[in-house]
Amino acid sequence: MELWDAYDRHGHKTGWTVKRGEAIPEGSFHLVSCVVVRHTDGDFLILRRSAQKEAYPNILEIGVGGCAMQGEDALTCAKRELFEETGIVCEDLTETGRYVDERSQAIYEGYLCVTDMDKDAVRLVAEENSDYYWYTTEEFLEFFRSDQCLDRFKRRLKDYIKTIG
Repeated sequence: MELWDAYDRHGHKTGWTVKRGEAIPEGSFHLVSCVVVRHTDGDFLILRRSAQKEAYPNILEIGVGGCAMQGEDALTCAKRELFEETGIVCEDLTETGRYVDERSQAIYEGYLCVTDMDKDAVRLVAEENSDYYWYTTEEFLEFFRSDQCLDRFKRRLKDYIKTIG
């Protein structure tokens, strides 16, 4: 059973707990951390979601992310998700922005991981992702602006994208 802290729209804990899969009380939100991974050579990590995923199976997504567990802050969640989904350890994440999604009742905290890891060393979890690709900046921006990129990524990353092109 996965438990999350409930937050108000400004990111303050309400003192309530939300159980994954149950309705989030109106006016409350859960915290989600998202990490864009960029190699020191400028390439971006793009992942293909597993076909077994209930939401958005087989789609390409930008970076990794997930819900913060009860008692976990956004940065700790980001580091945990990054390691769990890719095997990447990065202690120096840079904040890229915050997005409040009223529809999904989620507060998205964005981070950037810049790594010099061996690009072939990405370690995937089969239940999460089935493949990965390294896109050049041009390919990344083309993907971001295309219909292949989900609007949820476009909304969350629009401020970050302005910094790269």
